Amino acid sequence: VPLVESGGGLVQAGGSLRLSCVDSGRTFSTYTMGWFRAQPMKERELVAIINSNGEMTSYGDSVKGRFTISRDNDKNSVYLQMNDLKPEDTSIYYCGRTWLYGRIRAYDYTGWGKGTQVTVSS
Repeated sequence: VPLVESGGGLVQAGGSLRLSCVDSGRTFSTYTMGWFRAQPMKERELVAIINSNGEMTSYGDSVKGRFTISRDNDKNSVYLQMNDLKPEDTSIYYCGRTWLYGRIRAYDYTGWGKGTQVTVSS
């Protein structure tokens, strides 16, 4: 079942956005969830991951200290709070699911939706 991402948009540098990802499946709480981003013709880059109960998180080096991943298992949702956005954060953001925490490569994740576009103007 594909995930559904939302919350993207156009924002000025230094601004904030909050992305959401909803899973319509029944086993959301058993998965590690990840946010990735990709620019056209480029591979998906790790942004952040969170384990099944939300107690462990990990971030890509370029977003550490600015982005925060969280989840609400009652709502089958994972979120990405993005602060102090920079033009280089411009990308399509996707969420995916995987069984094991610690996986940082996009090919280990499934359930990709259409993504949500984030554009940061300078």
